[in-house]
Amino acid sequence: MTETRYWWVRHGPTHAKTMIGWTDLPADLGDRAALDRLAAHLPSGAPVVSSDLSRAVQTADAIADGRRRLPHDPDLRELHFGAWENRSFAEIDAETPELIRAFWETPGPVRAPGGEGWHDLSARVGAAVDRLAGMAPDVIVVAHFGAILTQLERATGAPTTEVFGQKIDNLSVTCLVRGPDGWRAAAVNHLP
Repeated sequence: MTETRYWWVRHGPTHAKTMIGWTDLPADLGDRAALDRLAAHLPSGAPVVSSDLSRAVQTADAIADGRRRLPHDPDLRELHFGAWENRSFAEIDAETPELIRAFWETPGPVRAPGGEGWHDLSARVGAAVDRLAGMAPDVIVVAHFGAILTQLERATGAPTTEVFGQKIDNLSVTCLVRGPDGWRAAAVNHLP
């Protein structure tokens, strides 16, 4: 197996204050200087792939800078919050406090009604990443907070509850390396 460096970029901000998973909101890409710094920081010959949600597609297009764009991959989407989509934590907590607490405190099989659990997200994103392995030495992946955290968990072996505490800023880069000896995190939440 050859080494693949995955350059995970979190999409531009949506400014939403609700649980946004598969809700398709646009990204605010008004900070052209930040986008230019990000594009310059990423490997120039690397192909770019993104989730198929608008905020990721728009961000990927904004930083592609002549790089080859791969087809959008729906498996790179954010966690699907089901009935909780586009609702505030307070609203959900008022309706189902035990379920929302279990969802965050004991992540894994617990799902939002009609949505996904952490294990579902990890399996879906992991399959997408496995398909990209060996495609190129470097691959730029524009995705979402949860998707990036699943792969950080995979690379570091840290417990899910610990990974949940990791900050992943909009337009940040998390570089995870997969090689013959396994995974490692080269950079986490780097803001160029």
